[in-house]
Amino acid sequence: MRPLRSPLRSHATRPRRLRPPQDRRGAFTVELALTLPIMFAVLLSCIEFTRLNILRNTMENACYEGARKIAVPGGKAADAVATAQAELNVVGARNAVITVTPTVITDMTAEVTVTVEVPFADNAWVSQYMAADANIVRSCTLTRERITP
Repeated sequence: MRPLRSPLRSHATRPRRLRPPQDRRGAFTVELALTLPIMFAVLLSCIEFTRLNILRNTMENACYEGARKIAVPGGKAADAVATAQAELNVVGARNAVITVTPTVITDMTAEVTVTVEVPFADNAWVSQYMAADANIVRSCTLTRERITP
Protein backbone atom coordinates (compact mmCIF):
# COMPACT_ATOMS: atom_id res chain seq x y z
CA MET A 1 0.00 0.00 0.00
CA ARG A 2 1.20 3.46 -0.90
CA PRO A 3 1.62 6.15 1.81
CA LEU A 4 -0.61 9.19 1.53
CA ARG A 5 1.07 12.38 0.43
CA SER A 6 0.12 15.70 1.81
CA PRO A 7 -0.99 18.21 -0.84
CA LEU A 8 0.85 21.00 1.04
CA ARG A 9 4.14 19.20 0.83
CA SER A 10 3.94 18.69 -2.89
CA HIS A 11 3.23 22.39 -3.48
CA ALA A 12 6.10 23.50 -1.29
CA THR A 13 8.68 21.56 -3.26
CA ARG A 14 7.60 22.77 -6.67
CA PRO A 15 9.07 26.08 -7.80
CA ARG A 16 6.37 28.52 -8.79
CA ARG A 17 6.63 31.71 -10.68
CA LEU A 18 4.19 34.33 -9.68
CA ARG A 19 4.74 36.47 -12.76
CA PRO A 20 6.60 36.01 -15.94
CA PRO A 21 9.86 38.04 -16.14
CA GLN A 22 8.43 40.30 -18.85
CA ASP A 23 6.05 41.91 -16.34
CA ARG A 24 9.01 43.51 -14.47
CA ARG A 25 10.26 45.36 -17.52
CA GLY A 26 10.67 49.09 -16.70
CA ALA A 27 10.44 48.62 -12.92
CA PHE A 28 14.03 49.80 -12.41
CA THR A 29 13.33 52.98 -14.37
CA VAL A 30 10.25 53.77 -12.31
CA GLU A 31 12.01 53.04 -9.02
CA LEU A 32 14.97 55.19 -10.05
CA ALA A 33 12.66 58.02 -11.10
CA LEU A 34 11.00 57.93 -7.68
CA THR A 35 14.11 57.69 -5.51
CA LEU A 36 16.70 59.75 -7.40
CA PRO A 37 15.15 63.17 -6.63
CA ILE A 38 15.05 62.29 -2.93
CA MET A 39 18.68 61.20 -3.00
CA PHE A 40 19.73 64.40 -4.77
CA ALA A 41 17.81 66.50 -2.24
CA VAL A 42 19.57 64.75 0.64
CA LEU A 43 22.96 65.16 -1.06
CA LEU A 44 22.43 68.88 -1.71
CA SER A 45 21.23 69.38 1.88
CA CYS A 46 24.39 67.72 3.20
CA ILE A 47 26.56 69.93 1.01
CA GLU A 48 24.68 73.07 2.08
CA PHE A 49 24.85 72.29 5.80
CA THR A 50 28.55 71.52 5.49
CA ARG A 51 29.18 74.81 3.69
CA LEU A 52 27.29 76.82 6.32
CA ASN A 53 29.09 75.02 9.15
CA ILE A 54 32.45 75.86 7.56
CA LEU A 55 31.31 79.48 7.23
CA ARG A 56 30.19 79.60 10.88
CA ASN A 57 33.48 78.14 12.14
CA THR A 58 35.49 80.54 9.98
CA MET A 59 33.47 83.45 11.36
CA GLU A 60 34.33 82.38 14.91
CA ASN A 61 38.00 82.16 13.96
CA ALA A 62 37.86 85.58 12.26
CA CYS A 63 36.38 87.12 15.42
CA TYR A 64 39.09 85.58 17.56
CA GLU A 65 41.94 86.58 15.25
CA GLY A 66 40.60 90.13 14.95
CA ALA A 67 40.21 90.49 18.71
CA ARG A 68 43.67 89.04 19.28
CA LYS A 69 45.13 91.62 16.90
CA ILE A 70 43.85 94.54 19.01
CA ALA A 71 44.18 92.94 22.46
CA VAL A 72 47.88 93.81 22.49
CA PRO A 73 49.08 97.35 23.22
CA GLY A 74 49.07 99.55 20.13
CA GLY A 75 46.33 97.60 18.35
CA LYS A 76 43.94 99.56 16.16
CA ALA A 77 40.33 98.78 15.22
CA ALA A 78 41.19 98.94 11.52
CA ASP A 79 43.77 96.18 12.04
CA ALA A 80 41.11 93.96 13.60
CA VAL A 81 38.72 94.55 10.71
CA ALA A 82 41.44 93.80 8.14
CA THR A 83 42.49 90.61 9.94
CA ALA A 84 38.91 89.37 10.29
CA GLN A 85 38.15 90.16 6.65
CA ALA A 86 41.26 88.28 5.53
CA GLU A 87 40.03 85.20 7.44
CA LEU A 88 36.57 85.49 5.88
CA ASN A 89 38.03 85.83 2.39
CA VAL A 90 39.50 82.34 2.72
CA VAL A 91 36.01 80.77 2.48
CA GLY A 92 34.56 83.44 0.20
CA ALA A 93 32.16 85.00 2.70
CA ARG A 94 30.19 87.76 0.98
CA ASN A 95 28.84 91.02 2.45
CA ALA A 96 30.25 90.49 5.93
CA VAL A 97 29.86 93.29 8.47
CA ILE A 98 32.70 93.44 10.99
CA THR A 99 32.19 95.55 14.10
CA VAL A 100 34.84 96.39 16.69
CA THR A 101 33.71 97.55 20.13
CA PRO A 102 34.93 100.00 21.36
CA THR A 103 35.74 101.82 18.15
CA VAL A 104 38.50 103.88 19.77
CA ILE A 105 40.97 101.80 21.75
CA THR A 106 42.96 103.56 24.44
CA ASP A 107 45.35 102.34 27.12
CA MET A 108 42.42 102.30 29.56
CA THR A 109 40.27 99.96 27.43
CA ALA A 110 39.77 96.74 29.41
CA GLU A 111 38.05 94.52 26.84
CA VAL A 112 37.66 94.43 23.09
CA THR A 113 34.89 92.71 21.15
CA VAL A 114 34.89 91.82 17.48
CA THR A 115 31.54 90.87 15.95
CA VAL A 116 31.09 89.39 12.49
CA GLU A 117 27.67 89.32 10.85
CA VAL A 118 27.12 87.54 7.55
CA PRO A 119 23.82 87.43 5.61
CA PHE A 120 22.58 83.87 5.14
CA ALA A 121 21.03 84.49 1.72
CA ASP A 122 24.24 85.93 0.26
CA ASN A 123 26.37 82.99 1.35
CA ALA A 124 24.12 79.95 0.88
CA TRP A 125 24.52 77.97 -2.31
CA VAL A 126 21.24 76.10 -2.47
CA SER A 127 18.89 77.33 0.25
CA GLN A 128 19.27 81.10 -0.13
CA TYR A 129 15.51 81.65 -0.43
CA MET A 130 14.59 79.70 2.69
CA ALA A 131 15.86 82.26 5.20
CA ALA A 132 16.30 85.43 3.18
CA ASP A 133 16.33 87.76 6.21
CA ALA A 134 18.50 85.62 8.48
CA ASN A 135 22.02 86.58 9.50
CA ILE A 136 24.73 84.45 11.03
CA VAL A 137 26.37 86.36 13.89
CA ARG A 138 29.50 85.45 15.83
CA SER A 139 31.53 87.51 18.28
CA CYS A 140 34.59 87.24 20.48
CA THR A 141 35.50 89.31 23.54
CA LEU A 142 39.06 89.34 24.84
CA THR A 143 40.67 91.11 27.76
CA ARG A 144 43.34 93.53 26.63
CA GLU A 145 46.94 93.01 27.57
CA ARG A 146 48.41 95.95 29.41
CA ILE A 147 51.95 96.93 30.06
CA THR A 148 52.23 98.12 33.63
CA PRO A 149 55.24 100.24 34.47
